[in-house]
Amino acid sequence: MDLQEESLKLHLDNQGKMGICCKVPLKDGHDLAVAYTPGVAEPCKEIQKHPEMAYEYTARGNMVGICTDGTRVLGLGNIGAEAAFPVMEGKAVLFKRFADVDAIPVCISEPDPDKFVAIVKALEPTFAAINLEDIASPKCYDIEDRLKAEMHIPVFHDDQHGTAIAAVSAVIGALRFVKKDIKTARILMNGCGAAGSAIGRLLLTVGAENLIMLDSRGALYEGRNVGRPLDRVQEALAKATNKEKLKGSLKELAVGADVLIGASVAGAFTEEIIRSMAPDAVVFGLANPVPEAMYEDAKAAGARVAGTGRSDAPNQVNNVNVFPGVFRGAIDVRATEINDAMKVAAVYAIANLIEDKDLREDYVVPGAFDRRVGPAVAAAVARAAMETGVARKTVDPEEVRANTEARLAQYCK
Repeated sequence: MDLQEESLKLHLDNQGKMGICCKVPLKDGHDLAVAYTPGVAEPCKEIQKHPEMAYEYTARGNMVGICTDGTRVLGLGNIGAEAAFPVMEGKAVLFKRFADVDAIPVCISEPDPDKFVAIVKALEPTFAAINLEDIASPKCYDIEDRLKAEMHIPVFHDDQHGTAIAAVSAVIGALRFVKKDIKTARILMNGCGAAGSAIGRLLLTVGAENLIMLDSRGALYEGRNVGRPLDRVQEALAKATNKEKLKGSLKELAVGADVLIGASVAGAFTEEIIRSMAPDAVVFGLANPVPEAMYEDAKAAGARVAGTGRSDAPNQVNNVNVFPGVFRGAIDVRATEINDAMKVAAVYAIANLIEDKDLREDYVVPGAFDRRVGPAVAAAVARAAMETGVARKTVDPEEVRANTEARLAQYCK
């Protein structure tokens, strides 16, 4: 049985990957009276008087909505909301396994961004936070921005920011290993969709000063007028990067580059391109399921450090290291948003888990099943939320770490 057949069988045998469990006993009439009517009226009345108590009296305090319209599903494209459900369900399982966050797939068959925003906004009383997922660009930018402005809970588009946090933490680890400075390293980001643009923006935030963004038409630079117009996010990146306004293709600009990151298409990083890079080159091909360069091919072409999004090779750059801990930390302090400081905190929480003495060519990124990751990210994000004034609840970040470790212990026996 191959992987595809095994996956179909798993989904069919279990009717999906998740269900609902009961937290309280329901064995007799008394239990029913306490959990439902008439007893349930009491928490209802308390929440009516103090709406914030919904976080304490109901599952809302640990509940995330995974909202998609199915227009940009990983590796599959615009397959629709119904066909996107297995991915959203899988995401919910990862939330639970890696941070004990209860997450619910919300697959919305609505192509109109305004109506999609209205639907998600109306769900606010149910959730502590919203994870936007698999929404095509550029409309994903407007959807996220509007929801962040109009809702009072965190809204986080994981395809953008989760990918960016994972990628930038990997770059930092790799540059520490090859002893290069992110401020001076020559970095190329190939791909300017939602993920690539977010990686570019976060690289700038952590101090990259020699960054060039590339799309299928070549380098971005201020005033470029080639092919279709840039979207507003790409336009901003064109102004903030490539200060020398260098023109050319990936092949031309890769010569002498220190870091090459891809969020583009399979096979984009050829042997010739990688061999032309600077000594001790770092190559991360993040296209899924087939990367810009397979790990073995990138290494054979001369990359000192290579990584992909795949779990069957070293240095896997994967959002699973990010979103569970980010949401755990955000909802534990009842944050109103996930801001740039929280994202940067997550970057360094992941990168700093590997000490300099332990870094290797094949180990610059913590593994997906490293039990330290979720608790470390949760604690760092909670701390940053409190420091930047977006937390509505004050807690000890180390308590967040310890509680997350305790939550995860049940899954790691």
